[in-house]
Amino acid sequence: MKSEEVKNLIIKSLDADSSPQEMAGKLENAGVSYDFSRGFGDKVIEKLFSASLSVNREVEFVRSMSYVFNRIALTGIAAIIILMISIFLMEGSFSLNSILGLGNNYDESIICMLTGK
Repeated sequence: MKSEEVKNLIIKSLDADSSPQEMAGKLENAGVSYDFSRGFGDKVIEKLFSASLSVNREVEFVRSMSYVFNRIALTGIAAIIILMISIFLMEGSFSLNSILGLGNNYDESIICMLTGK
């Protein structure tokens, strides 16, 4: 039999109207066997129970990503604090002008510089 005919037989065997024994006989006559190798059941059970290991790996991955995020966030916060200290030491205040690096300009000129109008 051709592979298409075998596929059709397998699909027909899934119908509720067909007899399982009749379809199994047709499939066996077509050369399809249902014999599994030795240890197949053990391999299936091993795969089923190894799913818990993959869940544990996902938990470990999330935990390590949380650790890495905390390290990066703390480094970023330290950089922001150092930047603010350097702005305060150089300009003497935390005004908008000192944060933007502008000198003695009026607020209207800052808005004009930012918007272009």
